[in-house]
Amino acid sequence: MLVRLILGIAITVVALAFALRRAVWLARLIGSGQPLQGRTEHLGRRVRTHLAEVFGQRKLLKWSLPGAAHFFTFWGFVILATVYLEAYGSLFSERFAIWWVGHWSVLGFAQDFIAVAVVVSLATFTVIRLRQAPQRRDRASRFYGSHLGGAWLILFMIFNVVWTMFLFRGASAAAGTFPYSSGAWVSIGLGHLLAPLGPNVLSVLETVGLLLHIGVMLVFLNIVLNSKHLHIFLAPVNVTVKRLPDALGPLAPMESGGKPIDFEEADDDAIFGRGKIEDFTWKGMLDFATCTECGRCQSQCPAWNTGKPLSPKMVVMDLRDHLFDTAPYLLGGKDVEDRPQRPLVGPRSEGGVIEPDVLWSCTTCGACVEQCPVDIEHVDHIVDLRRHQVLIESAFPTELGTLFRNLENKGNPWGQNNSERLDWAKDLDFEVPVCDGALDSGVEYLFWIGCAGAFDDNARKTIRATAELLHSAGVRFAVLGTGETCTGDPARRSGNEFLFQMLAQETRETLDAVFEGREPGRRKIVTTCPHCLNTLGREYPQLDGHYEVVHHTQLLNRLVRERKLVPIAPVDGTTVNGVGPVTGRPLTYHDPCYLGRHNKVYEPPRELVRATGATLTEMPRHADRALCCGAGGARMWMEEKIGKRINAERIDEAIATEAGTVVTGCPFCKVMLTDGLVQRQSENQAAGVVVRDVSQVLLESVKRADTRPAATPPQTSSPLV
Repeated sequence: MLVRLILGIAITVVALAFALRRAVWLARLIGSGQPLQGRTEHLGRRVRTHLAEVFGQRKLLKWSLPGAAHFFTFWGFVILATVYLEAYGSLFSERFAIWWVGHWSVLGFAQDFIAVAVVVSLATFTVIRLRQAPQRRDRASRFYGSHLGGAWLILFMIFNVVWTMFLFRGASAAAGTFPYSSGAWVSIGLGHLLAPLGPNVLSVLETVGLLLHIGVMLVFLNIVLNSKHLHIFLAPVNVTVKRLPDALGPLAPMESGGKPIDFEEADDDAIFGRGKIEDFTWKGMLDFATCTECGRCQSQCPAWNTGKPLSPKMVVMDLRDHLFDTAPYLLGGKDVEDRPQRPLVGPRSEGGVIEPDVLWSCTTCGACVEQCPVDIEHVDHIVDLRRHQVLIESAFPTELGTLFRNLENKGNPWGQNNSERLDWAKDLDFEVPVCDGALDSGVEYLFWIGCAGAFDDNARKTIRATAELLHSAGVRFAVLGTGETCTGDPARRSGNEFLFQMLAQETRETLDAVFEGREPGRRKIVTTCPHCLNTLGREYPQLDGHYEVVHHTQLLNRLVRERKLVPIAPVDGTTVNGVGPVTGRPLTYHDPCYLGRHNKVYEPPRELVRATGATLTEMPRHADRALCCGAGGARMWMEEKIGKRINAERIDEAIATEAGTVVTGCPFCKVMLTDGLVQRQSENQAAGVVVRDVSQVLLESVKRADTRPAATPPQTSSPLV
């Protein structure tokens, strides 16, 4: 007893000393990042998020099989902590039992059950990693680029934790010192197998098992603290301090020293974006250290899936490796003057950490953030890198120079004259009210047309259809006409924060004048563009602009539910007012990233499609896993020169469903999908397939009500309002 007590305490003290030294170093390194505000407010909500994502494993369970395996492994460490308490107690007393539960058989059963479940989970992880091995699947493997050796070592160490536990508990059960007489059936069964060895051998075997069990966990602790599996300790922290409700939707404002940058008052020391690793906030550094290299983000990234060099996982890994390489200089261990100068963004041949093609391939679709089980904020970091490149280095794709000039000089990405903003309303059979000054008291909604709706011929069809539907439903709305200008979304996502703030300030002043005298709940805007929806509704509050913004599919869906719009099911082989063919083929819906993932609007568009009587068939990647169209992150204005075009990949998925119509709820998605469809049709594929907005499909269905024979009984007693 004395020998094992001395050995147990000795190895514990030594191992914990190394672990504490590493933990302090990590805390200092992460704490060296720039200050960041707003990550500790709403404590109750953060606690609920922590419980759901850490203890409930909510995001991990989105992937059922690996999620379940990780669920049991996580809870294995939680429950088996009681085994370690018993193990350390056994150093002092052979018959130690946890004092507040004594010899409760339920705990013994839980310990054995979860240990067996962990072994099954390890086998599951092994099979998954072998089937997903990069050697077999190359870039299609989500583990491509990950440090695989460390992952196998961790699985091996977890296995060592389990078998040494059963060795200790089995010998203890055979020697008669085990605290459970029932419940822990695996340990007790092993005890029966070991019993013939005799008391002397069992005493030695119990001591060896006990010290091995303690030692393995202590070694495991130090391996974790010095490997990518830091997430075991850092993930609960990272989840708790994440942006609420998540890091999608509004971009974080550009900050320096923990405060938003005022471009008119910024001094020479202000940090514009991220140009050096020390420019990242402590949350950014925490993100880098937390990455598990699981590759879920990579597997969902539209750029990576179409042959481009961007992998969100490898961006974070490269930044983490650079952070750790730079740590001795950041923390004073080495002279700062001797620090190798590496550009954060630049060609690898010049020592760059992130290749420019990697940085500019991002569509900011948010698939990486949505799938990350430890809440890393990839999009924020990528946009911050872009901000420095645009504002300080003036290093960006040449196409963006045209975009910036058009936005600055004409107030729209197309560079069109503002006098054309009302051309979409020509030839409508009703007059579209144009707001001049404050909105009339009887007008409920300001209809925000957006630049695409005003200047793109394809998007104008969506605007016209939506306006007709609102007019038919009796919704009073008005438009700004030539008073509109770009919200600034493409400028902000391409890194030009200065131009965004200039455009946003102008638009906010216009909107405040329009809604003058109205309470916040009556400052209502409806738009067909998810990017405008997101910018006006969720980013303008950063500039003190507060409006209630809804997407047209949300408003139209409410009107259908209220029976103010009555869609009629199609009759195969007919046309309605010459609007278009009804083929009887199903429809498939493409989720716009800024409507779906960024703003969590999934069901209203689908309910509208079903309300028309059409059959909806889903693409394999839909809802929160939908593939981007390729237009986000200002990619609409950049050439796609590497790999397969993202819109071609998406339209191929749509064609594979054998749907006759691809519907969406975003003007940019509509343009991209239409372009992809034209290419496929030029290759004699996708005959008869069309791309429409949800509003167009609904309008066709509503117009059928006007063509029914007089004898046809009405489908509702409520008249159209």
